[in-house]
Amino acid sequence: MIFETHAHYDDEAFEQDREDVLKSLQQSGISFVVNVSASIESIKTTLELTKQYPFVYGSVGVHPDETKDLNEENFVWLKEMTKEPKIVAVGEIGLDYYWDATDREVQKIWFDRQIELAKEVNLPAIIHSREAGKDTLDMITASQLKQVGGIIHCFSYGKDIAKSYLNMGFYLGIGGVVTFKNVKKLKEVVEYAPIEQLVLETDSPYLAPEPNRGKRNTSLNLIYVAKEIAKLKNMDYDEVIAVTENNARKLYKL
Repeated sequence: MIFETHAHYDDEAFEQDREDVLKSLQQSGISFVVNVSASIESIKTTLELTKQYPFVYGSVGVHPDETKDLNEENFVWLKEMTKEPKIVAVGEIGLDYYWDATDREVQKIWFDRQIELAKEVNLPAIIHSREAGKDTLDMITASQLKQVGGIIHCFSYGKDIAKSYLNMGFYLGIGGVVTFKNVKKLKEVVEYAPIEQLVLETDSPYLAPEPNRGKRNTSLNLIYVAKEIAKLKNMDYDEVIAVTENNARKLYKL
């Protein structure tokens, strides 16, 4: 069975057919889905999905682009939501210097606060890092986030940064981008990293793999991600599915 570690099924892209899509997943061999929050509002919709679908779990956190909306009051509420029974992680949290939608210093303040929250509630973290490789790694290292671990979502850096995270026991989230032809650096990371520290993700509805690049993404496309990992690591496809599922279960304690 395939474990989807990172999707956004509360996204408006699924407004017309959300129930049909989610029902199709289990029929197609998806064992678990972790629906990942990115804002205060998406924490609420994520919680609704975890209550509606037995195989959907959730994470609670605010994406760096949305941290400008955080304040002491709603952060107290966010912390309370981590106690909900099917919440398995804090995320997605981190730094995004590509969009710069929120001032970088504000991003750092709330990234640090959410790291401390993950440690306090003893949940792994789902880390978003785009064009902020050094700052993200420095903050994670200084904070000792390795105590609870987590996933570096949509990993996009080279082997040196990968090695630092792997040495701390983090998992690398590998999604549709690995199937693109022009991602030599990511393919090298997948070849290098132990399969025991890789997990499958889609970031649905975004980043659909080849041959569906540019279309709405769903967890059904994880077969293409797993096939590419199997090819890069010279492994059996079924073994990639089994090991990555076990990795995710271990991390999320499922």
